[in-house]
Amino acid sequence: MEQRALWGSKIGFLLAAVGSAVGLGNIWRFGYMAYENGGGAFLVPYSVALVLAGIPLMVLEYALGHMEKGSAPLAFTRVSSKWESVGWWMPTIAFFGINLFYAVVIGWCMNYFVFAFTQAWGADTGAFFMHQFLQISDDVFHFGGIRWPILAGTLFTWLVCWAICYREVSHGIEKASMIFMPLLVVLTLVLVGWSLQLPGAWEAVRANYLTPHWDKINPFTAGGGKVWVAAFGQIFFTLSLGFGIMITYASYLPKKTDIVTNALITSILNCLYSFVTGFAVFGTIGFMAAQKGVPFAEAIKSGPGLAFVVYPEAINQLPAGKTVFGLLFFLVLIMAGLSSAISLVEAFCCALMDKFDLPRGKTVTAVCVLGALGSVIFTTRAGLYILDIVDHFVNNYGLVSGGIIECVLVGWVLKAAVARRHVNNVATLSLPAFWEVLIRYITPTLLVVVLGFALVNEFATRYSGYSVSALLLFGIGWLVLALVISLVLTRYTWAAGKLKRKHDPDDDQLLV
Repeated sequence: MEQRALWGSKIGFLLAAVGSAVGLGNIWRFGYMAYENGGGAFLVPYSVALVLAGIPLMVLEYALGHMEKGSAPLAFTRVSSKWESVGWWMPTIAFFGINLFYAVVIGWCMNYFVFAFTQAWGADTGAFFMHQFLQISDDVFHFGGIRWPILAGTLFTWLVCWAICYREVSHGIEKASMIFMPLLVVLTLVLVGWSLQLPGAWEAVRANYLTPHWDKINPFTAGGGKVWVAAFGQIFFTLSLGFGIMITYASYLPKKTDIVTNALITSILNCLYSFVTGFAVFGTIGFMAAQKGVPFAEAIKSGPGLAFVVYPEAINQLPAGKTVFGLLFFLVLIMAGLSSAISLVEAFCCALMDKFDLPRGKTVTAVCVLGALGSVIFTTRAGLYILDIVDHFVNNYGLVSGGIIECVLVGWVLKAAVARRHVNNVATLSLPAFWEVLIRYITPTLLVVVLGFALVNEFATRYSGYSVSALLLFGIGWLVLALVISLVLTRYTWAAGKLKRKHDPDDDQLLV
């Protein structure tokens, strides 16, 4: 049996982990959520969610992967063979439920990077995005053919993922992260600095982003309760929890690794990046609103609308430097997206390699080809509709359910005390006993509330007005497909010796 690959350095691991967590949602979702949910006051429930759910779950996933030396399926199986299918659920739903459309969105960003050279999106950026670029159909079931420029960007995304994941983690993902992440930080800071010096930018930041509206976060009111649920949901999604990624990445760590400190650094840096990018978002939108003479509330949007409609419109308003600003913004999106997409590929590939003892090169090649084929449906003229439905169901139900199950597995089956002792064997900062209470009771309860809140909203009204058949096929159907794949993979026997942990001399090294 081959020795398990290891990270070459602590900084390489941290950059890869932070790169996985930092994604497009940090840029186009966090700021909008803060704006809608109390401005600066939103940082209170967000910070509480980080402490009560984000960091405890990050420690859990790191501890599980490090202790069991395996991907999510292998780690779960080593704890209890009855839980293998749940271990498969996490990387499967992340790969088939997220990465297939995530690669397409990165493909959009690549197209817009090219458009930025000439501001090809024109004066009406909304019409360009919907009708000229996407050529959106009038219904989710009217596919209308493939958009070839989008397919080209998507295939290039998969090619990059393949090229990086093809090599062992210390030579592939780690080296790529050592380049991507510092460059991403520098580019983001330049974007923030540039945005804040625009006319009307700082006023918009101060009034809409930093000013706290305390009445909106009162948890004893209906609106305030929603804000707290939103904060916990955002923390869970933004840290890449429930994907199986952090379990996989931690499995490549040597024995003498400070789990708690690494989990804290990963979680805090990710959330700090979200907060910092908010200045660029609010500054740019504030400038655009001032130039057009419209209220800030009328200008701001979330998700793709922010990146592909609002930002290009703001770039059009710039007195100078339009091309450079546009290139800079879309390059930031591309790099943030790629760092996350690579980790999603790695989590699923690692699970397959663990199960069947397959060589990395062939596994990564097969998975990336499969992923590229699966992404094709999102490059059609109905792709935006399908993407919206899949994203909604996977994020609201697939990943949260994985987090709840993790808490049950580690808290009650493995026993949280066992995981805590393992973590504290090599720890600069010891994990307190209260972590066991969090993992066994508090964190899963909070995630159940988030899940319940999503279900209540689901039954109250059809999501975005889509037909029942569309929601069943592309929403529920996508979750069922991931479940079927997980159950099928579970039926196969593990490669000889895979379930027995062996001591690797390299484990004794201290990661520096």
